[in-house]
Amino acid sequence: MPLRPIPTDVSPSRDELGRRAAAHVVKLLQGILATQPRARVVFACAPSQNEFLAALITQSQSVIDWSHIDGFHMDEYIGLRAKHPASFRTYLKQHFLDHVPLGSFAEIHGEALDAEAEATRYASLLSAAPIDLICLGIGENGHIAFNDPSVADFDDPQRVKVVHLDHACRQQQLNDGCFATLADVPKQALSLTIPVFRQAQHLSVVVPGMRKAQAVAAACLGPLTTKCPASILRTHGSVRLFLDEFSALQLTA
Repeated sequence: MPLRPIPTDVSPSRDELGRRAAAHVVKLLQGILATQPRARVVFACAPSQNEFLAALITQSQSVIDWSHIDGFHMDEYIGLRAKHPASFRTYLKQHFLDHVPLGSFAEIHGEALDAEAEATRYASLLSAAPIDLICLGIGENGHIAFNDPSVADFDDPQRVKVVHLDHACRQQQLNDGCFATLADVPKQALSLTIPVFRQAQHLSVVVPGMRKAQAVAAACLGPLTTKCPASILRTHGSVRLFLDEFSALQLTA
């Protein structure tokens, strides 16, 4: 796979990062909706996305008709109900869905009794039409969605699968304040797989914070390897990476 440099925008603060990323996404959505009646967009659900989602709500007012956009999310913990405080559905509802009139939103049912069947159901929804845009982050271990190094497959035959979360990933959830103790962090999740990201038309990547600097450097400068799943971003034809001064530290050193 040919590798490309990832176009990168470095902001002096998280707030400015959020504003720049939101402006980029608004422009992409305007372009998509100018050429087709609906857009299909996948959203990340994590504290790293707070500033971006807040700015997207503000900047999209009166310029984006959200009723023409069908939304998805990229992962959910197995065993957590939709209203659990740490579920990704709760996060996205509080930070985005309650503030924009999205045309539709498809939930991953983490509480489903048969997780494999739920993976198949959600994969069918994703496959119904092309994904126009994914708004994502990068994990401290280089994951995208919950494709940790131990489970990442650049040519995964599945579009959604059950994954076991590695220690670094679970520690990040604790670091982010999503859980009180490491023992509280679920060990399994349902996750979109890497081919979903590879096949999406556009990727907008928001990655603030010092703890992400090493993963950002590995993704941008290191080899193409599942040891840093985000390195696959360098094979995509329409991707932009938004950093703050701390996450960009190892790129500018």
